[in-house]
Amino acid sequence: MKKSHLFSVAALLSVSIFLLSWGATGHRTVGKIAENHLTANAQAGVMDLLGSETLSQASTWADEVRGQEAYRQTAPWHYINLPLGLSYAEFEKTVTGMTQPNVYNALLEQERLIADPSVTKDKKTEALKFIVHFVGDLHQPMHVSREEDKGGNTIQLNYEGQGTNLHAVWDSKLIDHEGLDYELLAHKVDQAIPAQITQWQSDPVVKWLWESYEASSKLYSEVDAMKSRAIGQEYYEAHIDIIGQRLEQAGIRLAGVLNSLFKNGPVAAAPGGSASVGGGMSLGAPGAGEAAEQPPVRIDVKDGAKHVNENVIVTAKVYGIKALEELTLVNLGAAYPDQPMTVVLRGNARPVAVGIDGKTITVTGTVTMYKGKPEIMVNDPKMVTQ
Repeated sequence: MKKSHLFSVAALLSVSIFLLSWGATGHRTVGKIAENHLTANAQAGVMDLLGSETLSQASTWADEVRGQEAYRQTAPWHYINLPLGLSYAEFEKTVTGMTQPNVYNALLEQERLIADPSVTKDKKTEALKFIVHFVGDLHQPMHVSREEDKGGNTIQLNYEGQGTNLHAVWDSKLIDHEGLDYELLAHKVDQAIPAQITQWQSDPVVKWLWESYEASSKLYSEVDAMKSRAIGQEYYEAHIDIIGQRLEQAGIRLAGVLNSLFKNGPVAAAPGGSASVGGGMSLGAPGAGEAAEQPPVRIDVKDGAKHVNENVIVTAKVYGIKALEELTLVNLGAAYPDQPMTVVLRGNARPVAVGIDGKTITVTGTVTMYKGKPEIMVNDPKMVTQ
């Protein structure tokens, strides 16, 4: 892969909490690259916390849950806002001295939770998912740039004939233009030689952020110089190598973080469930593992929102199924978009979808909320019966 030099200058941002950083393809690409560079001990440590879920699959979890009430406080953890025009020394001092929540101190806190033997396994699992996501976030240039335009969200562009904004172009538009799924994209960009891997993994986290800071500064100056806000193939060709390099660096550096955290294999954890997010504010609700240990309560499909974080049994008719890249969505109780509940089949549970459309099924699992809709995540086929 061609290696482009990242630009220099200065400028930083805030990211709209409503957009998915890198988009699903980008985050999963980062996870896949990291999987390619894990040591055997790190693989064992990751599997101990995630089970059959891969880093690629876990990479979007932090975006999926931040709209839920229990995770609202995590919204600022995905980006960082800084003043313009900083030198590297000023940048480093500002970043390391910030006390307000941001992607830098959130990442360090999640790493601390993994290493702390007094933290429960449930909490370490959440921390690992946050780490996978945040390493990807901070390599996206528009997550380290200006606050005043919400990370480019208010900078309107016309990309290939469609209205969009600068942030969205860098989240997903350029990646989508590649026309590759995350596995093929990871295969394409994961080309670093050993010396590069060693260097990238030895760079401090502040350096990772600085690279994004330099890149976003250049992107802003380019937009300011545009006579027309219409961009297309020429813009794609000029920038896609930068996207590839940032994804590659993120994946390799994520592997470095995990290889260090799990250098001795699975980490020690305290017994019991956990009822706090990120080691901070108490949520007053059971963690995912804790809920699963409670006897399930039978509920009506229309009452899912009343039983968030509870282990339930629900019986209802299937009204349509949609298979996506890594999961299958099952509409329960009514057809999309009016379904009162969605069953999300992942991993070994995906074959369950065969032949159940129009049938009545019974699902056992923990209710969560996603974009205002109750859903049950199913990884074990035994959780669904007809």
